[in-house]
Amino acid sequence: MRIAIVTESFLPTVNGVTNSVCKVLDHLRAEGHEAMVIVPAAGSPREYAGFPVHEVPALAYRQFPVGLPSPHVQRLIAAFAPDIVHAASPFLLGAQAIAAAGRLGVPSVAIFQTDVAGYARRNHLGAATSFAWRVVRWIHEGAAVTLVPSSASMADLSAAGIRRLARWGRGVDLVRYHPANRLDPATIALRDQLAPNGEVVVGYVGRIAPEKQVERFKALRGLPGVRLAIVGDGPSVPSAKRALAGMPVTWLGRLGGAELAAAYASFDLFVHTGTEETFGQTLQEAFASGVPVIAPRSGGPIDLVDHGVNGFLFEPTDDTGLRSFVELLSTDRAARLRMGEAGRRSVIGRSWHSVCAELVGHYEAAIVSAGKTVLKSS
Repeated sequence: MRIAIVTESFLPTVNGVTNSVCKVLDHLRAEGHEAMVIVPAAGSPREYAGFPVHEVPALAYRQFPVGLPSPHVQRLIAAFAPDIVHAASPFLLGAQAIAAAGRLGVPSVAIFQTDVAGYARRNHLGAATSFAWRVVRWIHEGAAVTLVPSSASMADLSAAGIRRLARWGRGVDLVRYHPANRLDPATIALRDQLAPNGEVVVGYVGRIAPEKQVERFKALRGLPGVRLAIVGDGPSVPSAKRALAGMPVTWLGRLGGAELAAAYASFDLFVHTGTEETFGQTLQEAFASGVPVIAPRSGGPIDLVDHGVNGFLFEPTDDTGLRSFVELLSTDRAARLRMGEAGRRSVIGRSWHSVCAELVGHYEAAIVSAGKTVLKSS
C-alpha cells in the first residue's frame, strides 16, 4: 500500500501529533508499505524511517509552524500516486491535502486530535464556537472517514454534524514504560532526589500550557508526606511556578527516552489536571508503568480511567475532589499498588503495533469504500 501522510506537526517539534505520526511511519516501514510525508517548513529531517519528508511553505503562529496554501501539496500527492491520504490533525495543510486527494480521486482518512469545544470554552469564544465547528466540518467533510480518539470526541463531532466517524485510539510503548523500571538504578537515584524522606511522589507529565491547567496542583498545598514532580515545559511555566510557590515541587523540565521512563517509574501516582484532552497519552504511559491515575471526568480520560479500579476521576471543576483522591491514595499504599497493577493490565492490548495495524484496517476500508483495490504490503 502507498500512503501519503500530511501532518500539521512533525520533527523537530515534539508533541502528541508528531509522536503518533512517527509511530505510524515506523509501523508502515516494518510492514513493507510505501509512504511519504508532507509537513510545514520548520527544519524537519529530509527523511524518516526511510521515507521522504517534503516541507511546504509555512508561517510561525505561537511557536508552531502553520502550513500555507500551496499548489505544491497537490503536485506532491499526484507524483507519489498514493492509495490513501492520511491527514494528521488537519488544519490548513490537512484541509489542502484532503481537497487535493478528492480532486485526484484518492480517498483520505482524517485524524481528529483537537478539542475545539474545550478550547472555545476556556477562551470564552461564545459565538465564535459555532464558526469553529463550521471550519472543522469543512475540513473533515471531504474525508472518507474521520478517526476520533475517544467517546467524548465522538459525541462532540457527531453533535457538530460531522459524519463518517470511527474510533481509533493511540498506542503505548509497553517495553519502555514498565513497572520493572522501578528497580533501575537511574529510577532509584531519581526517586531519592524527589522523595529524600520516603514521601509519596505525585507526578505530572505534559506541556505546561494554559489548557493543561498545571496551576491546579495548588489544591494539594499542605498535604502531609506528599511531594510533586512535574515533567515538561511550555509557556505557562512562570504562572505555574507562581501558583505553586512554597510547595515541595521538583521541576524536571522536558524529558524523553529512558529519562522519561524513569520519571514515570519514580511516581507513586499520576495526576492530570487539564480538562481538554481528546485522548490522554500520558495517562497510558503512566498505566504502562504501573502507576494509578487521577484525572478529570472530561474528554479522553473518561475512556482510560476505570474509576475506583485503576485510578479516580474527579469532576472537571472540583479541585476539592482532586485533593481528596490524592489524599486517599497517598495514605493507602496497598490501594496504589492494586490500582497500578490494574492500570498496567488496562493497556496491555494497546501496543503501537496493534493500534497501527488497526489504522491500516481503516485505510483498507476507506480504499474499498471508494471502489478501489486494496494493495497489500510486499
